[in-house]
Amino acid sequence: MGSFVRGTVFLMIVIFLSKLFGFVYRMQFMKVAGPEAVGVYMTAYPAYIFFISLVQIGLPIAVAKIIAEFYAKKRIGQLKSVMATSIKWSIASMIVFIPVLYFFIPFLAGTLLHNEATKVTLYIALGAVPIVVFSGLIRGYLQGVTKISPTAWSQMIEQLVRIALISMILPGFIVPGNPELTAAYAMAITAVGEVVAFLYLYVQYLFTKSKLKSTEKAKPYPAMPLLRIAVPSAGSRLFGTFTWFLEPIIFLKALTIAGLTAAGATTLYGVISGVHIPLLLFPSFIPNALAIVLIPAVSSAIARNNYSLLNDRIEISLRMSSLIGCYAAAYFFIHGDELALMLFGLEDTKGYMRILAPIFYFYYIQAPLHSILQAVDEAKAAMMNSIYGGLGKLFIMFVLASQASIAEYGAIIAIGFGVLMTSFLHIATIRQHKMISGGFRFFVIPYVVFIVTCIIQSYLLPMLNFNFWTNSAITLTIVTVLLLLLHQFRLSDFKYLRSIVSRQ
Repeated sequence: MGSFVRGTVFLMIVIFLSKLFGFVYRMQFMKVAGPEAVGVYMTAYPAYIFFISLVQIGLPIAVAKIIAEFYAKKRIGQLKSVMATSIKWSIASMIVFIPVLYFFIPFLAGTLLHNEATKVTLYIALGAVPIVVFSGLIRGYLQGVTKISPTAWSQMIEQLVRIALISMILPGFIVPGNPELTAAYAMAITAVGEVVAFLYLYVQYLFTKSKLKSTEKAKPYPAMPLLRIAVPSAGSRLFGTFTWFLEPIIFLKALTIAGLTAAGATTLYGVISGVHIPLLLFPSFIPNALAIVLIPAVSSAIARNNYSLLNDRIEISLRMSSLIGCYAAAYFFIHGDELALMLFGLEDTKGYMRILAPIFYFYYIQAPLHSILQAVDEAKAAMMNSIYGGLGKLFIMFVLASQASIAEYGAIIAIGFGVLMTSFLHIATIRQHKMISGGFRFFVIPYVVFIVTCIIQSYLLPMLNFNFWTNSAITLTIVTVLLLLLHQFRLSDFKYLRSIVSRQ
C-alpha cells in the first residue's frame, strides 16, 4: 500500500502544478483579452482537441504499449522501427485528414458555430495539430521506456511559456473591438507553447535513444499490430472529444433559438467553459492522481486474488475523493461566485456556481470509478456510461437552453445532468461485481457535511464582518471540524502519509 500511496502523491503534485499553471493562464487570458475574445477561443478549442484526436488515430497509446513490451524484453533494436512505422502512419493521417479539415472549417465556423469570428482561430489551431501529433508519439515512446518525468515537465514548460506570452506579448497585439483577432493571437500562443514542449521532448527523446544502444539488427515493424491497438483507442477517444466538439455547437444553437445573439452566446460559453468549469475542476487533481494509480493497483490485487487489498485500495481512493468533493462543493457553493469575480474580473457570475457546486461533488468520484471499472475488465461499460452521460447532457442542453425562460441556466443544468448520469451509471456498474464488497455509504456523510456547512454559513456570513479570505478559512474549518467529529479522517491515512515522507 505504501508504494500505491507514494505513487499517488507524486502524481498529485505533478497534476496539481499542471492544473495550477493552466488555471493561472486562464486567469491571465480573461484579464488581458476580455470575455468576448475568451468566448471565441473557448468555442474553437473543443474543435482543436477533436482535430488532434482525429489525426492522431490513437497511435501514441499504441506506441507506448508496444515500446513498453519490447523494452521489457530487452529488444532495444526494435524501438527505432516502431517509431519509424508510427511516424509514417502519422504523416499519412495528416495528408488525408488535414486538407479535409481545412475545407470543413468555414462550414464549422459559419453554419455550426454561427460565428464567423472563430474561423481564423480554427485555422491556426489546425496548423498546430502536426506539432501535437509528433509530440504525442515522443510521449508514447518515453512512457514506454518508463521515462515519465519528461512528459510531466513538458506540460509544465508549455504552460509556463503560454503564461509568459499571454502576460507580456498578447497585450501588445490586442486590437480594441476585435475579439476575433485577439482569440487568434491566443491560439497562436497555444501553438508556440506546443512547439516549445515538442522541442524539449525531442531533446529528451534523442538523449534517451542515445543511451539505449543495441547491436540487434532492427527489422521493419509492421503497421497492423500498431493499428490493432491504435484504432479502438482512437474510437473511444474520438467519441469523447466529439461530444465535447458538439457542446459549443449545441450550446450556441440553443441559445440563439432562445433569443440571444451569436456573439452574446459565444461570450457566455467562454465565461462558463473558461471560468466556472475550470474553477470547479481545479481540486480534481487528487482524484485524477488516484485514478491513474488505481488501474495497476487494482489489477495487481485481482491478479493475486487478494480481495482484501483490492477493497482497501478502492475504499481509500473513493473515500479520499468524496472528502475532496465535500470541501470543494461547500467552498464553491458559498464562495465560488465571489472567487470568480475576484480572480477573473467578471462583472457578474449570475449564481452559476450555486447550481453546479452541489452536482460537481459527484464529479470528484467519477475518475476513480472509471479507473476501477477499467481495472476489473469493464472498460466497455465505463466507455458506454460516459457516452450515455455525454449524449444525455447534449440532449438536455438543447431542450432546456432553447427555452427563453431559462436559456443559459438550462445549459448549466444540462452540464450537471451529464456529471450525475455518468457517475451514477459507474456506481451501478461497480455494485454488480461480487469481488467489490465495499458499499457507497461513505459518500453520504460527506455530502451531509456539505449541506450542513452551507446552512451554518448562510446564518454566520451575514453576521460576521470579515473579509473574503477569512470567511473562506471559516468555511473550510467548519467542514474539517464536522468531518473529524463524524470520524471521516482515519489514523491509517496519516500513517500512509508519514511512511511516504520518511521513505523520501
